[in-house]
Amino acid sequence: MSHDSAAAPEAAARKLSGRRRKEIVAVLLFSGGPIFESSIPLSVFGIDRQDAGVPRYRLLVCAGEEGPLRTTGGLELTAPQGLEAISRAGTVVVPAWRSITSPPPQEALDALRRAHEEGARIVGLCTGAFVLAAAGLLDGRPATTHWMYAPTLAKRYPSVHVDPRELFVDDGDVLTSAGTAAGIDLCLHIVRTDHGNEAAGALARRLVVPPRRQGGQERYLDRSLPEEIGADPLAEVVAWALEHLHEQFDVETLAARAYMSRRTFDRRFRSLTGSAPLQWLITQRVLQAQRLLETSDYSVDEVAGRCGFRSPVALRGHFRRQLGSSPAAYRAAYRARRPQGDRQPDPDTAAAGTSRPLAPSDPPAALSPENAVPFQTRRSATPMPAGAASVPGQRSAP
Repeated sequence: MSHDSAAAPEAAARKLSGRRRKEIVAVLLFSGGPIFESSIPLSVFGIDRQDAGVPRYRLLVCAGEEGPLRTTGGLELTAPQGLEAISRAGTVVVPAWRSITSPPPQEALDALRRAHEEGARIVGLCTGAFVLAAAGLLDGRPATTHWMYAPTLAKRYPSVHVDPRELFVDDGDVLTSAGTAAGIDLCLHIVRTDHGNEAAGALARRLVVPPRRQGGQERYLDRSLPEEIGADPLAEVVAWALEHLHEQFDVETLAARAYMSRRTFDRRFRSLTGSAPLQWLITQRVLQAQRLLETSDYSVDEVAGRCGFRSPVALRGHFRRQLGSSPAAYRAAYRARRPQGDRQPDPDTAAAGTSRPLAPSDPPAALSPENAVPFQTRRSATPMPAGAASVPGQRSAP
């Protein structure tokens, strides 16, 4: 799933300064960066594949700081260019940043700001979004990063509209992607934007990847929260909520357990996690429903009750909004992909020595869970509240 902002055409219309060239792509490397993410733009933009119908880019590999640059596995890299080379690029890519807790070098941030002011397209892959945010290039813009780091990005940079659901976000002259493989998706999108579907398709065939991947990051979200929450008084409330998802309770219940008003609790929870408590709670219930659909034979109605939803209708609505599929279709697709003998039984049914049959309403499907989520490209979107790393949900109790 991609997000093409409605503001993209206006942003994309900005002209490059005279010394910059559209076909030149600069990749900015730092010490401590993961080698996989770093190699993605090098492979996409640095290899001549004109024989396959892929237009050629000119690649500049630039060190964002003094080298040698140490990367995954203790390897040392020497970049042929320095920060000065960025001044010629029409596109600047930051593949990943070494640590979401450490500030990027000021010289690199200054170079990125200059490049953006002179009309260059700035791209952040995975945690590279933290570098773009530190440079102020994501202020007031939609952006994404790896779902695990999205709450931290939203908390640290509240003016950024963080959406952890997307594989990548194209806001015209500033683009960001989720983790690892989503970097390939975004690089293919850039080729498609520059040279059309045929060129992007030819490159995808060479890389042996889908030209357009279906779905977003929703299916990968788990219960992870920023590490900082462990030392916060709200950690006990969060732990209680996760242990009692099978019960019907709402955010007011959580606020009461924290001895706070609803308004204070909402504000504290959002500042700590980057997500509104109601949206977080709905996400946890949907994740629990996923696990039960994968590991048990409970009917969809029973799954709804065991996940704290007030009705099966509520489960189906939230499940489809977050995963793009009905619970029944998701289960059928999961089981079509995974042999019967490989399924792990639900602890409750295993203890009882029984297994419940699938409900008649659960149709068979030959799709994988990935294919059960339709591809969508949204040309416009209502901006999320500043600093909200959230998932879609209604503003009523789940």
